[in-house]
Amino acid sequence: MTATPTRRERQRQATYDEIVEVSRRLLRDGEDVSIRAVATAMGLTPPALYRYVDSHAELMALVARSVFEDVVDSMTLARDAQAPDDPAAQIVASAAAFRGWAMTHREEFQLVFASAASPGPTSTSGDDSAGISTQVPITSLDGCLPSETGVDLFGAFFGEIFGRLWERYRFPVPDDADLDPEVLAALRSQIEPGVGAAGLVTPGMIWMFERAWARLYGTVTLEVFGHVHPVFISSGALFRAAMLDIGRELTIDAEWDRLQEIASHEY
Repeated sequence: MTATPTRRERQRQATYDEIVEVSRRLLRDGEDVSIRAVATAMGLTPPALYRYVDSHAELMALVARSVFEDVVDSMTLARDAQAPDDPAAQIVASAAAFRGWAMTHREEFQLVFASAASPGPTSTSGDDSAGISTQVPITSLDGCLPSETGVDLFGAFFGEIFGRLWERYRFPVPDDADLDPEVLAALRSQIEPGVGAAGLVTPGMIWMFERAWARLYGTVTLEVFGHVHPVFISSGALFRAAMLDIGRELTIDAEWDRLQEIASHEY
């Protein structure tokens, strides 16, 4: 039986929720997401905010997890709108929902999908009287683990559908001997500790998943940042072409007549 949260626990959770909400608003507005900026927007001092987050990295991890949860929620709605025994339609709908979310959440997309691991721009604001330095990256997830940011939720979502897609279509998957030894070692490391996405049980399956993700991610990133002709974006032609390329490798291209309608849906 789950214990009912105390009043203090509810108040503390409400503050955490406000911290995330304010941080995401600053991010969407193109403002610094520093400890000082978030504290100021909440009517607090930086030392007061440090009662809830130990570091800027922890702050950004909270924000990233919230963002990933929103992305997965959007993809879940799209997936569940398709028949449960139709993984081809589900994975195309989920990819289209991911694209739709990314195109309307550019700043948050940049944080969780295009943020470099190395430190980015920094804020030099701080509270010297409290002995607290806030000279930290303002839009980087540097120092955050995948489990903290929620990227594992995203990978598991697509991995589960991908596994069911293979069960249905049995698309070709490379054997271990067909993979580059360095690549094989890296893929095995994702399986042995149990950190691979759900549904991906062999190095070859993970490799196929990574290749499909690289095409989807690369296409959506180009579109989000306007690095291709505007007509390619507005028409959705580039995205549909990328999905067809992925479909050929996953042997679902024979069903493209119906799947492209799903790929064209505005989520």
